[in-house]
Amino acid sequence: MSEPLIVVGNGMAATRFVDELTQRALGKYSVIVIGGEPRASYNRVLLSSLLAGEVDEAALELKPRGWWSARGVTTLCGQTVESVDRGDRTVTLANGLRLAFSKLVLATGSLPIKLPKPGMNLEGVVTFRDLADVEAMRTATPPGARAAVIGGGLLGVEAAYGLAKAGVKVTLVHLMDRLMERQLDTHAAALLKRAIESKGVDALLSAETMQIAGTDRVSAVELADGRSIPVDLVVCAVGVKPNAQLARRAGLDSNRGVIVDDGLTTSDPDIFAIGECAEHRGEVYGLVEPAYDQAKVLARRLAGDHGATYAGSTVATNLKVSGVNVFSAGDFLECAASDVVTLEDEGAGSYKKLVMRGDRLAGAVLFGDTTDALWYLDMIRSGADISPWRDVLAFGPALALPQAA
Repeated sequence: MSEPLIVVGNGMAATRFVDELTQRALGKYSVIVIGGEPRASYNRVLLSSLLAGEVDEAALELKPRGWWSARGVTTLCGQTVESVDRGDRTVTLANGLRLAFSKLVLATGSLPIKLPKPGMNLEGVVTFRDLADVEAMRTATPPGARAAVIGGGLLGVEAAYGLAKAGVKVTLVHLMDRLMERQLDTHAAALLKRAIESKGVDALLSAETMQIAGTDRVSAVELADGRSIPVDLVVCAVGVKPNAQLARRAGLDSNRGVIVDDGLTTSDPDIFAIGECAEHRGEVYGLVEPAYDQAKVLARRLAGDHGATYAGSTVATNLKVSGVNVFSAGDFLECAASDVVTLEDEGAGSYKKLVMRGDRLAGAVLFGDTTDALWYLDMIRSGADISPWRDVLAFGPALALPQAA
């Protein structure tokens, strides 16, 4: 008889986990996937492209309805799990329904952060996390409207671009002195600022938001230096935090996220966590690829491969802005122990920075031409010996690989 397995969360991590599990152990578990959004899982990575009008909503679908049923998976959309009873091995939904489990997978994702500033609860202040946010942004900003995006990280840049492409006058407000400071060095960040400004985004750096002005609805963003930016919409894109409340209420060990070991197991041997809600070796990843890595490992383990382990992920970043290609991976900030190679073609608008430690590639930043991104990423992850082609590494595999041969 199939074991009852419940997955809480129906996002990208949960979908990949179910895909990997059913490929390996179809029929071993009776799987129920419970998601809070009133729709099947979709690709959040494409939200900025949807906002920009570059794709339609159908393009975001991860798996068609028939895919789930063909694998014997029950999906409950628009449902919230209120509690987990670890003693009885049941979950209770907000509607009162109780479901039994043998194994439980938490894939509850993360929650957007709003700045603790006055006015953040006014109508017209939104986050940028799901399809409902995109719809709210579209409703509030017909062409010619004014919007401010607070936060110049990856998500903020994508939100600003999406709004500008849709005909909105956008001001990007960022507290730090450069855009995407966690993913880019100073030079690449300056190139990015120039690129998004050419697409209609006014980027303000070292700009601190003091409050959101308005009576019932947002009317302006007021900065610490006294400037006031009139707006019809404010998008707060300052980061996310792991959605670990359900795990905490269940008494599972947690810190920022739900603490898991190398088998993605929580402090309860029958409960697991993957994706943005999970904290592994002190790291909480806010990107899709580590979630996919975790989903694959957990699927292997629950299919019977108890030797499968997750040792962490090398984070890589790609920006989803049409015509602006940006990639970074690994440890791209130089130090005394590193050698740095940079290559720039101002005419072509391309910039490449490689950081090497000994005979290993530690990190890379590419702007403009990202053709060789996956090749560099593979070397960073594998720890490959780059000494055979070190002198031509910056020119990519077209030159490096023939020389190595």
